[in-house]
Amino acid sequence: MRLKHWLPPVLWMALIVTMSSDVGSAEHTEHWLVPLLRLLAPWATPIQIEALHGLVRKAAHLTEYAVLASLWYRAFTRGRGLAPRAAAATAFAISLTWAILDEIHQSFVPSRTASARDVAIDGIGALLAMLVAALGWRAVVDRVTAILLWTALIGGIAFLTLNSLTDIPSGLLWLTPPLAAILLLARTLYTRRRTPHE
Repeated sequence: MRLKHWLPPVLWMALIVTMSSDVGSAEHTEHWLVPLLRLLAPWATPIQIEALHGLVRKAAHLTEYAVLASLWYRAFTRGRGLAPRAAAATAFAISLTWAILDEIHQSFVPSRTASARDVAIDGIGALLAMLVAALGWRAVVDRVTAILLWTALIGGIAFLTLNSLTDIPSGLLWLTPPLAAILLLARTLYTRRRTPHE
């Protein structure tokens, strides 16, 4: 077992524990993050800056657990030679468990609060990273694109129907279903052309 594969995820977990102490509290991050946000968005109102501060903190949750899962994935594929899907499942399980333990730890820190929502955000970050790792980023983008196009087609038709029944003008919404249908058709044709015939 080579230390270079296992040390990075363990060190990242230690960093997460450090950040879940008082050091990573909203009161501490606002001292440096709020001035930075004001510099980047001088037009923003104090309420908007506060919302951006919260958004950046949640994005940090998502990112830190995506990184953690990726580091464990690398350790299991390179350090143990696990198959990509097995490594992804194991890395996700470890990351989600660590997210739960991290929130339990925060419940004992006076300036922090434990939150099931934060565990969910952490889990989503780890899951997204593992989907990309196990399936490849092209496959993930392809599947997400298909889901969004089908949602636009079906949702657009549903809203157009509802608007027609309730006499509400649909405006540009009339473009959504046909555009989604055209893009789905183009995607299907493109995929067939790229797939070799058996």
